[in-house]
Amino acid sequence: MIQPGREHLRKIAVVGRGTAGSLAAASVNHHLDDGEYELHHIYDSRIPVIGVGEGSWPSLVQELHTLTNLPHADIQNRIKGTRKYGVAFEGWGRGKGEFIHYFTPQQVSYAYHLAADLVAEMLHEHSSATHIDAKVLNIDRDGERARLEFEGRESEVYDLVFDARGFPKELLPEQHIDISFIPTNTAVIRRCGSIFNSAKSPVLQHTYTRAVARPHGWVFVIPLTAHTSYGYIFNREISSLEAIEEDFDMLLKADGVVEYEQRAILNFPNFVHRQLFDGVIARVGNSAAFMEPLEATAIVSAQLQIGMVLTMRLNRSIEFLERDAPAINRFLINTILRYGLFVGWHYSCGSAYESEFWSYAQEHVWPRHISAAKQEKVGCDALEKFMEMLELIRSPVIDKRDWNKMCAVPLTSYAQISQGIGY
Repeated sequence: MIQPGREHLRKIAVVGRGTAGSLAAASVNHHLDDGEYELHHIYDSRIPVIGVGEGSWPSLVQELHTLTNLPHADIQNRIKGTRKYGVAFEGWGRGKGEFIHYFTPQQVSYAYHLAADLVAEMLHEHSSATHIDAKVLNIDRDGERARLEFEGRESEVYDLVFDARGFPKELLPEQHIDISFIPTNTAVIRRCGSIFNSAKSPVLQHTYTRAVARPHGWVFVIPLTAHTSYGYIFNREISSLEAIEEDFDMLLKADGVVEYEQRAILNFPNFVHRQLFDGVIARVGNSAAFMEPLEATAIVSAQLQIGMVLTMRLNRSIEFLERDAPAINRFLINTILRYGLFVGWHYSCGSAYESEFWSYAQEHVWPRHISAAKQEKVGCDALEKFMEMLELIRSPVIDKRDWNKMCAVPLTSYAQISQGIGY
């Protein structure tokens, strides 16, 4: 295959060793498999990797197989994974009952529940790179290349840089779009025993991420073969940590959990960077965008970012760089904002709890989506397309021509959530 951009990708850097950085390094190896390039995977070993349990989308199943060339069963074993067929909601919406958001085709398509640190470790083993343990102080574009400034070593110049360093230190309006219509900003992570009694592996039974509504927010429950990961997602301006810990204890007791390990307390922003890709520097993972993990959008967003950047840089001549990069940037921002609107919409009908948090989420935070995502503010039509999807699912009959419509997620997902929350 002729790749006109290939000759301008001789030296590439990936900064960060979390899930997004590891996917980026492995993807570079896969797409540039002739070995005629130099890849530097750069990370600061003083920054710990938190091995939380995570959910994913079905696209990751095939991608991990493609990047590692390992059988699916071996991959599932390596990442202590189970097969995720969707998200099981408990206590959400007007119905205050239970419903499942299935992947499509229902009960056929599955993703992984996975241990993030084990995914990174597996990808490192199947990536060929020069590993540099150093702190990156700055990444700046220098013409058609990027310059990295390091602590304690000389700067270096690269043809392409994937910046996967994690959350920004602060949100700046000129650099970030604040997804202010999502009401949570903190997670308390606990690790409990596995629900699987048998050592037989891989686990083939259908599993689901539980999303359990609670008075102060909601709790994810992710079943791995080695342990079960629980995370209480809440707003630290509304609820105290003491209140969260008390309610968390009550949930675990109701689940029959008698012992747990406190893993982390994580503060997170809900945002999209306005410059995800400038042609030379590609922000990926939590450096690019983040929203609470209700629909497991983090890994699939990283996959999209990495895949589009590499495809564009390989298959388009360097002379088109300044024209192509803004188009890719707009598309990525648009897609991630659509994810954000879909996630925030889950709160629109409240929950089984008439608490301060749920009143705040339903009556004060979700209504912000109209002003926060308007086109003149974000530079894309994410809100317009989202509203079109809501109009479509209100229709008494949906025409067959519209069955395959998407707004970040397919129409089937909108229909399932709409029915589940009582929209």
